[in-house]
Amino acid sequence: QVQLAESGGGLVQAGGSLRLSCAASGRTFSRSTMGWFRQAPGKEREFVAAISWSGGSTVFADSVKGRITISRDDAKNTVSLQMNSLKPEDTAVYYCAAEPRIEVPGTTIGWYRYWGQGTQVTVSS
Repeated sequence: QVQLAESGGGLVQAGGSLRLSCAASGRTFSRSTMGWFRQAPGKEREFVAAISWSGGSTVFADSVKGRITISRDDAKNTVSLQMNSLKPEDTAVYYCAAEPRIEVPGTTIGWYRYWGQGTQVTVSS
């Protein structure tokens, strides 16, 4: 089993930056596809970014392309989401997800088996 814990959320002004981290515990992190999703109040959870087992392939939602990067550090069992030029519409709870059975990154909720509890990101205008 894989356990995930997000951190790094907080309050930031529009145009600012935040770096979210996800710490994973388990024996399959290095071969797990990792993804980030977000859910705003009253909205459905939506895809943000994902990274493959090797870290060589990444996928981003159109709404965040050019503003967000995703990376992984297998030695530390972490995956990070660097968010720049933040907008009020980025306000949401951000969730980390892992799928140890699939090598390529997916963009759907059903792609991932394990989920963290989420970290709140609030962007003020």
